Amino acid sequence: MSAGAGPLRVLVVDDEPAIRRFLRAGLSSQGYVIAELETGLPAVDLVRRNATDLVVLDLGLPDIDGTEIIGRIRDTGSRVPIIVLSSRNDEAAKVDALDLGADDYVTKPFGIDELLARIRAAQRHRLQREGEAPVFRSGDLTVDLVRRIVTVRGVEVKFSPREYGVLRLLVQHAGKVLTHRMILKEVWGADTDVQYLRIYIRALRQKIEADPERPVHILTETGVGYRLRISDQDT
Repeated sequence: MSAGAGPLRVLVVDDEPAIRRFLRAGLSSQGYVIAELETGLPAVDLVRRNATDLVVLDLGLPDIDGTEIIGRIRDTGSRVPIIVLSSRNDEAAKVDALDLGADDYVTKPFGIDELLARIRAAQRHRLQREGEAPVFRSGDLTVDLVRRIVTVRGVEVKFSPREYGVLRLLVQHAGKVLTHRMILKEVWGADTDVQYLRIYIRALRQKIEADPERPVHILTETGVGYRLRISDQDT
């Protein structure tokens, strides 16, 4: 949804009536306009017709696996945010969904507040990508993508080219979970050992976090990857 385009239209794709009722009540209370599907294939057509602004998608659907729906939606060229809901809590399922193009992953059972926070983050990420803002700000972190200047608490911080490459990628996708594989492919150009990435993330945290052991900017999604946090007050 573009800024100022009206209420957010959320498509819920889940074959469990109780989950749909729960989501309908929780999301409608926030002013969102809800559409519901029990199967996955019609969701691709709705996205293609630009009939929704965000998709909440169960992976275990009766007609087709949710991961295939993600792939088909992305094959249309759509950037519509996709938040996966699933009882599958293994890390491989999360990585597969994210690598295919999902924006986030929430494991059942979940609270509505958690889902709402993920929806807000997914929307902020989409708006940032559409706006291609040259300067990113979140809390005490500022990244000028044009001038390649990073400041923390008003002080400029220097980075090696690869450190900056990792940070720039996180900034360009702020609010979205990036898998280890995605980051390694974009920055290193291949599936390099993930340990290299961990070393660079540690170095970045040393430079931008007030307490690297309790990071507030670069968040770890255990076994999956990393997310650059967007502060609500800065969006």
